[in-house]
Amino acid sequence: MIKKILLAYDGSEPGKKAFDAALDLAQKYEAELFVLTVAQPPDFGEDVETEAIIENSRNYHRRLLAELKPLVAEAGVHAHFEVAVGHAAEQIIYHGDRHKADLIVLGHRGKSFFRRLLLGSVSKQVVQYADRPVLVVR
Repeated sequence: MIKKILLAYDGSEPGKKAFDAALDLAQKYEAELFVLTVAQPPDFGEDVETEAIIENSRNYHRRLLAELKPLVAEAGVHAHFEVAVGHAAEQIIYHGDRHKADLIVLGHRGKSFFRRLLLGSVSKQVVQYADRPVLVVR
């Protein structure tokens, strides 16, 4: 039985489709919904620059989540919203474990073959390393 769903949300079109799917599942199963968005720190930079970039990114992600709150309330789903900082796949897996999610839902952004081959995709990494069911929405 699905009682807790973790949605990884990034504001992209696939992310919006994943939100719709997660919200629908949460309604059907009367499940608790955890909506997570991940601010990724830059790979390099001065400490002061990095902190400013992370804070700007957090603010951006908070605005993304704020857009979803009325939709979740209208659907009558009990939800929690959180902004994490770090590598997206690692944070999604960590929060899935932390909240003891029965299901992780995320969108697939459709990166080019070369980019997926070189860097890997977040959805692929989550599917590969998460120890719980993952629904990837395209």
